[in-house]
Amino acid sequence: MQNMHKIDLRQLQTFIAVADTGGVARAAAAVNLSQPAASRQIQALEAELGVALFDRVGRRVSLTAAGEDLLRRSRQIVGCVQSLRERADDLKSGSAGVIKIGVTPPMLEDALVGFLVGHRKRHPDVEVHITEDGGNSLASRLEHGEVQVAYIPAGDTRFAGRLLYPIHDVAIMPVAARLSRRRAIEIAELADKPLLLLKRGFGSREGFDAACGAADIRPAVLLESNSHNAIVGLAAVGYGIGIVPSAVRLPKNVRAVPLTLRGRAIGRWTMLAWDPQRLMAPYLKTFIDEFVSHAQGSFAGRAMLRRAPPIERPKGFD
Repeated sequence: MQNMHKIDLRQLQTFIAVADTGGVARAAAAVNLSQPAASRQIQALEAELGVALFDRVGRRVSLTAAGEDLLRRSRQIVGCVQSLRERADDLKSGSAGVIKIGVTPPMLEDALVGFLVGHRKRHPDVEVHITEDGGNSLASRLEHGEVQVAYIPAGDTRFAGRLLYPIHDVAIMPVAARLSRRRAIEIAELADKPLLLLKRGFGSREGFDAACGAADIRPAVLLESNSHNAIVGLAAVGYGIGIVPSAVRLPKNVRAVPLTLRGRAIGRWTMLAWDPQRLMAPYLKTFIDEFVSHAQGSFAGRAMLRRAPPIERPKGFD
């Protein structure tokens, strides 16, 4: 019988780290190995699998076709092992555990802040660790196992999830501005207006860019920011028109007007998502059920639903 070597879990973790960072040196630091040790792990894994995982060009590496295919499977294996450990911890600790959730800044400031105090009182042995990022970046964090649940645009078939609510892209400006009296603003009307935008990586920015492309306009961008509050503050004093998601809570001196593309709303439904490959601890399921109920009843953009064109509800959700 052919002698079969073992594939070490650490080899798979190093493989994933090299793929994610684009280099062995950075990956070695991420998995707490020396660079020679990380290189040996990759070489041993390639020898065991019988395929080259990376093409090497100078100090950088890129995945081969085989590497692309095996990366997804390696993530699943590492995720399953992590789920096994989490399940064992759950069996030992009962209702105690740690929840790692990824949220956008508006979700954190709006629904999550109001939810966490009550959750802690009801479940004092459950710690909630928060990662703040843009919706598209959070999907990547969820795929890589950095968070267990994440607030992301609905419809990503990599994940399971619970539908939350629709988010519209809105233009914000002082209440005295001429455009603030409009029921909706066609995106083509913003072609010559100074705009304040979120940086790429936020779901609302991706939708706005796609709509600009469809309308064949190039917006005049004064600011690209990670801070929703900075955009709101500058828009309030008339420095430019801010483009933000309708979930952002606004002061009374600012008005939000929904954006449209040929009369159709620009926006997306959102969901609280998780990786179906991972086992779900009972305390995490309870957190999801309670948080979804809270968020659906209190999100900041509820009033916008009465004024804006509807966004079609995605299929596949109860």
